[in-house]
Amino acid sequence: MESGNVNQGQTRVSVLLPLPLSGAYDYRADISLELQPGDIVEVPLGRQKRIGVVWGMAEGDVADGRLKDVILKHDGVRLPDVVLRLVDWIADYTLSPPGAVLRMALSVPRALEPPPVQRAYLTEPGFDLSSLRLTPARQRILDIAADGPPRTMRELAEEAGVGQSVVKGLWQAGALQELLQPADPRIIAPDPDRLAPGLSADQRVSADALAGAIGQGFSVHLLDGVTGAGKTEVYHEAIAEALRQNRQVLVMLPEIALSPPSLDRFARRFGVRPTLWHSEISQTARRQNWRAVADGRARVVVGARSALFLPFAELGLMIIDEEHDAAFKQEEGVIYNARDMAVVRARIEQIPIVLASATPSLETITNAEAGRYARHRLTARFGGATLPEVEVIDMRKQGPEDRRHWLSPKLTEALETTFEAGEQAALFINRRGYAPLTLCRTCGHRMQCPRCTSWLVEHRLAGRLQCHHCGYAARKPKNCPSCEAEDTLAACGPGVERLAEEAIGLWPQRNVLIATSDTVRGPDAAAEMVRQVTDREVDLLVGTQLIAKGHHFPLLTLVGVVDADLGLAGGDLRAAERTYQLLHQVAGRAGREDRPGKVLLQTYQPDHPVIQALASGDRDGFMAAESEGRKAAGMPPFGRLAGLVVSGKDFGAVERTARSLAGTAPRDAGLEVWGPAPAPLAVLRGRHRMRLLMCTERRIDIQAALRAWMKATEIPSSVRVQIDVDPYSFM
Repeated sequence: MESGNVNQGQTRVSVLLPLPLSGAYDYRADISLELQPGDIVEVPLGRQKRIGVVWGMAEGDVADGRLKDVILKHDGVRLPDVVLRLVDWIADYTLSPPGAVLRMALSVPRALEPPPVQRAYLTEPGFDLSSLRLTPARQRILDIAADGPPRTMRELAEEAGVGQSVVKGLWQAGALQELLQPADPRIIAPDPDRLAPGLSADQRVSADALAGAIGQGFSVHLLDGVTGAGKTEVYHEAIAEALRQNRQVLVMLPEIALSPPSLDRFARRFGVRPTLWHSEISQTARRQNWRAVADGRARVVVGARSALFLPFAELGLMIIDEEHDAAFKQEEGVIYNARDMAVVRARIEQIPIVLASATPSLETITNAEAGRYARHRLTARFGGATLPEVEVIDMRKQGPEDRRHWLSPKLTEALETTFEAGEQAALFINRRGYAPLTLCRTCGHRMQCPRCTSWLVEHRLAGRLQCHHCGYAARKPKNCPSCEAEDTLAACGPGVERLAEEAIGLWPQRNVLIATSDTVRGPDAAAEMVRQVTDREVDLLVGTQLIAKGHHFPLLTLVGVVDADLGLAGGDLRAAERTYQLLHQVAGRAGREDRPGKVLLQTYQPDHPVIQALASGDRDGFMAAESEGRKAAGMPPFGRLAGLVVSGKDFGAVERTARSLAGTAPRDAGLEVWGPAPAPLAVLRGRHRMRLLMCTERRIDIQAALRAWMKATEIPSSVRVQIDVDPYSFM
C-alpha cells in the first residue's frame, strides 16, 4: 500500500525509544491495542526489538507500507503524562535527545514484565470448623489467616510459630483457600498518626505551613534551619498530611545521606521504613519498587536524584533535603540539576515542593527573597542545644614547628582535652587517600595519570596510586619512572590517611576511624560507621565531606578542620559558596546535644570572607556579599551560563573544532562567549578537552542561542561537544 493512510483497523502512533536519537519514530498499531500516550510498547528497530513509549498519535506523511508494526503493548504499567512532559521539558532545557532523557525513566526494563506469582492463603468462608480437630497451633493459623492480606505458607507458619506442615494440613482439609498473587513483598503503608512529635513553637509554625500546602496546587517552600534545628521532623509533618490525603511522597537526598539511621528516624515516626531508590539497592528491589511506585503501593519513596523520573501514580509532595548539595547535579550523559528539575516536576504535577537546608544555595535564597519561594526559618537548635563556637587558627603563626606534621599545637591540645573528658572528636580534610601528590626528591618528577592531566593520589592503605577522575590505579613504584632513582618518591601534602597516621602516633590508645568514599561504600557501610561512632567504639573520626552529610553524633563535641581554605582556589564561581556550605555543615556535627561544641579552623587565609563568616556565624551577611559580587559580574543567579566542552582523541581535531565554534559564536547584545581555552582537566580518560563558556543576561533565551550556534557549526564525527546549561563544575 503506497498511500499515506493506514489500513482500516489500524492507526499510527509516535514511539519514543530510550536511545540518544533525534526524536520519536512512527509505527502502525492495531486499533485493538487501544494505545494512548504513555503506553509502553515493544517495536522493531532494524533487526532488533526495542522497548519504547507511545508519545502521541502520529500524523506523518510516510506511506503506510513503509511503517513497521508495534509488536506488543506492556499491560498493567505505563508512564504518566507528567513524566512525558518532564522528559520533553528536560530534553528541551538541556539540549539533550528526548530518548536519552527517557532512558532514565525506563531504567528498569524488568519492571515491565508481569511480576512472578506465588501461592497465598486465606480462611475459607463458610468452612465448618466442627469437622476439624482444632489444636492451639491450628487456631493461631486460622486467626492470622482471617486477619489481613493473604499470606504465603511460610509467612503463616512463621507468624503462628508452627511448621509449614500444619498450614498445609489446614489447606488440604479445606479450611484455607489458596490464591495466586504477585510474589513481590507486601508494602505496609506508613501510619501518619503513629507518633505525635514534640515540636517546638517555631517548628510547629513551619510544619503547619508545609502541611497546609498539601492539596493546594503548586508552591515552593524553603525550609531554612540551622544544623540540628529539626528540619526532618518538620517536613515529616507535611509527609503525614500528604498520607492522610492519600497522596504519594518523594523525598530526595544526596545518595551518601541515604543511610539506615536516617531511615530509622522515618520508621520511628511512621512505623515502617520508606521505599528506597538509589544505586545500592539490588536489581530485584529496583524492579519491585518501580512497579510499587507505578501502581501506588509505595506511598513514600526516599531516593537519590534518579528518583525524580519514577512513575508516581498519585504524587502529592516532593521534598529535596540538603538542596544545596552538588550531588544533585548529574555531570555525565544528560547533564541536569535534579533539584531544579524537581521544581519543574512539582509545577507540572501542581503540587508543593520543599527545599530544605542549613546552607541554602544562592539560587534558592534569591528566589525566596524575590517572593517566588515561601521561606520558613528555624534559627535555633532543637532541645536547647547550642551552636558550636568557631575559632580560627592562623597557620602562618600557629602552625606546627615540625613541617612533617599537619595538626597545630592548639588543635592537638583541644583534641587531648576532648578525649580526657570522655567525648569524641572529628578531623575533616576534603582530600581522600594519604597524599594528593607524589614526587621524586631527586629529579622533581610528579606521578601523573597516563590518561588525565591529574596527579595520582597515594592511597597507602590500599598500596596504590589512583586517579580520582578516571579511576586509573597502579602500585607505587620503587624507582622513579623518570630518573630511576630508588626510594626517592615522596608523599606531598596531607590526605585523610596521613592525618589518621599522625593522630594514631599522638594517641595510640585511642580508636581512630577513617571515613571517606573509599572506606565507606554505600548506605549500609555509612550506617555501620554511624553505629560505631554512636556506640562509642570510636574516639576520633577522620573524614572527608562524607562526615558532613547530616549525621547526628551525640558525644562528638570537637571538629578540627585541616586546610580550611582548600576549596577556595581555582576559577569556580561558586568556590566561596561551596566552601562555606561544606565547612558550615561539617562544623554542625559538633555539640548537637547537651554538651557544647567547638570548631577549630586551620587556615592560611584567616581574613578570607568565608573564614570570617564561619567564625562570626554571619551566614546571611556572607551570602548577601556573595550575591552582590555575582550580580555585579552578571553571574548566576543573575545571569545565565552554558559550558561547551569539546573533546576527542586527536588534539588537532579538538582544537580546530573549538576554534571553529569560537568563529561561529553568536554576537548579540547581552551575550558573550569566552574561549576556547584548555579545560582545567585538559586530558580526561585519554580525550583532549577544550572549553568555551557562554554568558548571557537572564532575558536571553540561552537554549535558542545554543541551538543556532550548533546549527551554524560543522562538528566532525571524531569530536564530541558536550553542552552543560547552568554548569556547576568547571573541570
